[in-house]
Amino acid sequence: MKNQSFVTEFILLGLSQNPKVEKILFVVFLLVYLATIGGNMMIVVTIVHSPALMGSPMYFFLAFLSFLDACVSSVVTPKMIADFFYEKKTISFECCITQVFAVHFLTAVEVIILATMAYDRYVAICKPLHYSSIMNRRLCGALLGVAWIGGYLHSIIQIIFTLPLPFCGPNVIDHFICDLFPLLKLACTDTHMFVFLVFANSGSICIIIFSLLLVSYGVILFSLRECSSAGRRKALSTCGSHITVVVFFFVPCLLIYARPTTALSFEKYVFVFTDVMTPLFNPMVYTFRNKEMVNAIRKMWKRFTVVSDKY
Repeated sequence: MKNQSFVTEFILLGLSQNPKVEKILFVVFLLVYLATIGGNMMIVVTIVHSPALMGSPMYFFLAFLSFLDACVSSVVTPKMIADFFYEKKTISFECCITQVFAVHFLTAVEVIILATMAYDRYVAICKPLHYSSIMNRRLCGALLGVAWIGGYLHSIIQIIFTLPLPFCGPNVIDHFICDLFPLLKLACTDTHMFVFLVFANSGSICIIIFSLLLVSYGVILFSLRECSSAGRRKALSTCGSHITVVVFFFVPCLLIYARPTTALSFEKYVFVFTDVMTPLFNPMVYTFRNKEMVNAIRKMWKRFTVVSDKY
């Protein structure tokens, strides 16, 4: 269906209209973005350059998760940082739709990867003797493909919902990025059915995957009773990191999408946490509590130091 929109651009209100506050926010979020990219890419490079880690399915998916976090942050944060310099923050209709697609595509892929990592831990702890045969390279590659395809299907469905809507008047979005609920509020038509479809798509994914993750980690924690104390501590450390990341990711997701209503007044502040701060927390959670990652980072740092000293 051809889009009959008369709106060529949207005006974003951002996080604040106070110039002094915006200067402070610029510094804060610039530092957050640099730390996010640096932390996540450090994890990716460390795992890729450590054969022992790269050969492990858990670290293979962790590297991919860190790459996704860097991508999500890059889709959202640079635009937000640049807008702090402008009194009038605008985004074209095409860029707005592209941003909606990219954010939902990457976060949907991340949801599936988190579910995959939970399955990996389930097999490692509950079926340790069969772990290597079950979590082989072929299955890992297939799960990665499922994540990409699932993310694309989820995101393209959202765009199919949005493009036919007529935007013929208001173009002010009380947000720092384009997202579905703020866009639906501006459409010159009744959007109750579209709101329900967004809930059925995004909300159901959040609810189903989060429920499956809770069940899987419940089974894992229950099975730890039969493990030795050392094995229990190691498993709890790994699962604790995963559960922390899952909570950081899914609680905001459920708060925003798992309800058949329009946008919350504080939705944009929830987005700051889920799309800006969570990608920064993930490398901290996975690195500081993981001795193998810490040791691999030290070895890589020493290797780079030796190489730099030669030159």
